[in-house]
Amino acid sequence: MDYKQIIDKYYPEENQLKQILLVHSRAVADKSLRIAAAHPELPLDTTFLEEAAMLHDIGIFRCDAPGIQCFGTEPYICHGRAGAELLRAEGYPRHARVCERHTGAGLSLDDIVSQNLPLPHESFLPETLEEKLICYADKFFSKTRPDREKTFEQAEHSLAKFGEAGLERFRSWSRLFGQ
Repeated sequence: MDYKQIIDKYYPEENQLKQILLVHSRAVADKSLRIAAAHPELPLDTTFLEEAAMLHDIGIFRCDAPGIQCFGTEPYICHGRAGAELLRAEGYPRHARVCERHTGAGLSLDDIVSQNLPLPHESFLPETLEEKLICYADKFFSKTRPDREKTFEQAEHSLAKFGEAGLERFRSWSRLFGQ
């Protein structure tokens, strides 16, 4: 897979949104790969990690988030699902799962129903090690300040809005990945 071709297909113009996507995704990919290198005992597919991390936010252009130059129509909470649809259509279902499972610390069916989120009524919790690692690494980088890594405490604070269950998943990943 050439993730660069997929990015260029959906982001053909060199503009601020593409730059935000590339800087953010590269930071997430690099952090994921550093963690994987530090944990040779974990059976992580590093080629897949890089590809999926670079594509995890491919659907942001479909969302309405003017602060990061997204002028689509869908709510931002749907960017992972939008990206998953794109990647499934491209023939990459494994990469699509990363897209739809990286929001917050994953979204459970209960989260979606109780918060009346505009997502299908199913679980979008990361399951594989790669899904968990990319979701974890993503929490250290925002798209509004994509060049700056958050501290663990700042990442926790950002996750607080997703509830205690998400915080506990994030903390368990921190223990797993030795951060």
